[in-house]
Formats: sequence, C-alpha cells, structure tokens
Amino acid sequence: MIIPSLDFINGKIVRLYQGNYSNKMLYNIDIFKQIDQYISEGSKHIHLVDLDGCNNPKDRQKNILKIISYYHGKVTFQVGGGIRSINDIEDLLSIGVLKIVIGTIAIDQPNMFKKWLCKYGGDRFILAADTYVTDNNENKLAIHGWKTITDINLESIIHKFIPYGLKNVLCTDISRDGTFLGPNIVLYKDLKKIFPKIILQSSGGINSLSDLYLLKKHNVEHVIIGRALLEKKFTFSEAQQCWQKE
Repeated sequence: MIIPSLDFINGKIVRLYQGNYSNKMLYNIDIFKQIDQYISEGSKHIHLVDLDGCNNPKDRQKNILKIISYYHGKVTFQVGGGIRSINDIEDLLSIGVLKIVIGTIAIDQPNMFKKWLCKYGGDRFILAADTYVTDNNENKLAIHGWKTITDINLESIIHKFIPYGLKNVLCTDISRDGTFLGPNIVLYKDLKKIFPKIILQSSGGINSLSDLYLLKKHNVEHVIIGRALLEKKFTFSEAQQCWQKE
C-alpha cells in the first residue's frame, strides 16, 4: 500500500531534512485540503506525525484528534509523535485511529510497550524503527525526535518484541528522510530476509516511481511518502497505479 504522510508543527504541514528541526520546510497547504486531495485520488490510509509531540511530549497536539474525528469513516489513520502513556493510546483509539506508531517509549521503556502489545494486540501498533546507519553498516536506533542515537541494534529490538505480538515495523533511514536520495533498499532487503513475517513499512528518500518498483521487488508491504507527494514529484494516483502494476 502507498501511504501518504503528513508531518506538522503548530498545525502547519512541514518536512524536516534528516529529522533536523532547525532545517525544516513549511508548506503553505491546508492540512484538511491535502487530506481531501489524497482521498479523492483513492487513498484509504494516511500517516500523521505530530512533530511537536516528538520534540516535547507535553506539547502533543490535540489538533490531531480533531483531524481524525473529522474524517471518521472516510479514511483510516496511523498516528505517531510524542505518544508516551496509556492515556495517549486510549485517546487515539477512542476516536478511531487504526494504528499507533510507537518509537521512543519502546526503546526507553520496553516493558511498557510489551504490556501495550499484550493488552491491545499487535495489529494496533507499529514500531517506529528510526535507524542511523553507521560507517560500519550497523543499524542503530534513533530516539527523542532523532536527537539521540543509541547503541541499540535495529534487529535486536525487533527480535525483543516479536514474542509479544509485534507485527508492524516502520523503518526509516534517517539519513535519507526528506532528501530525495532514494530509499535504502539494502536495509529493507536485509530486514525482510531476517523477519519475513513482519509487515514492513519503508520511509525516507522516495524520489521517483522507480523507487517504488524496487521496494515492492524486495517484498516491502507499505511505503510512506511525504515530500515527494507534497512537491508533486508524482501524484498519489500515479504511485498507487505503479504499486498495483508491479
């Protein structure tokens, strides 16, 4: 599936360059109009990221709840950004969020994430595996809005949560995010070899329809696309047609 992504700060659509809050591009686009456009082109599912929440969980926007409530029944959402407590999860599930994206809390408090997986089921969560690829080609996880690079290995954290029902992983090579440099095909190819049953979402670097072809060729199930759609590298319809053909 092709999944359009909308990141926002203070209610405005933005894109960060490699996760850097000081290097962001603001789009003069109404978020409701943009979602309407994606729906009109056939989108069934949208990825929303609350970057204020990523940067500071206390600033988690309630606007995101308004957006999702407005589109109830028209499109489904997966939501991430600053989700740190069971109250956050209950708020999102109560208004119909299909999947909740969990990143930092899964790394900082893995036992809590295990409890959530057991309580609500693996279908409800996506592990956000934001990855920094080292010079030695080691995949280290980034947390706290990508400001902190940990010593935790990507593969080890997926192994840790699979026994508790983890099914979905959103993997972003942060060096590619917002860059148009193309996705890290090797990263996703290797992940699918190690975890063939994990439902993998790729994110970061998409620049052309040929990128989508390569991702599908290597068995990636879903592709998150933000900047390429906003800057009209191609339309959602074109991306979806390409995906369905391959």
